[in-house]
Amino acid sequence: MPPNSAAQQDTASEAPSLRQQAVLDAVLALMVEEGDQLTMDAVARRASCSKESLYKWFGDRDGLLTATVQWQASRVHAGRYAVQPLDVATLRESLRDFAATWLEVIASSTSVALNRIAIGHAASGKSNLGGIVLANGRFAIGERVKPVLEAGRAAGILDFEDGETAFRTFFGLVGRDIQIRLLLGDRLDLDTAEIRRDAGRAVDQFLALYGRD
Repeated sequence: MPPNSAAQQDTASEAPSLRQQAVLDAVLALMVEEGDQLTMDAVARRASCSKESLYKWFGDRDGLLTATVQWQASRVHAGRYAVQPLDVATLRESLRDFAATWLEVIASSTSVALNRIAIGHAASGKSNLGGIVLANGRFAIGERVKPVLEAGRAAGILDFEDGETAFRTFFGLVGRDIQIRLLLGDRLDLDTAEIRRDAGRAVDQFLALYGRD
């Protein structure tokens, strides 16, 4: 029997162990290889662990998917700044770091596979994977980046009225049409240097819109 939701909630609130990380990487690999045909049995075989361990760590299939999305989203660096008060150079580097790591994540084969499955499930009502991806991906990342923008405003570097609107503008400048093109099968060849250039360009455009003189 799967454990209760309290165990699932505890797993979601803690960083996964190295063994759990290996399981989550196995889930992502299976999504790339097999698409929608993901079962607890298949995950247990790929990760060389028991189904009982999966239920103990993640609660149930939705708990496993939630942890997988959180693990993938954790690769995006958001809000990493330590200098107080915040200065322009530190803000610029923090935003560039977020933009580059987010582009790297969404351009990966694992994210493309995960998002394609989530879109299909959202359309068919097969599962709540679409909601899981939104809550633990886009929305969670937004809540981690918006405090950085608010800190920039408090430091007199940025000027905007609404943090959510400012974040959505920045998010759009970074992502442009890249994610939809990847989801539709466009084989974009984004190497590290190009991603860094795109990230820097997006930050420059955002600061041109919202930066104080």
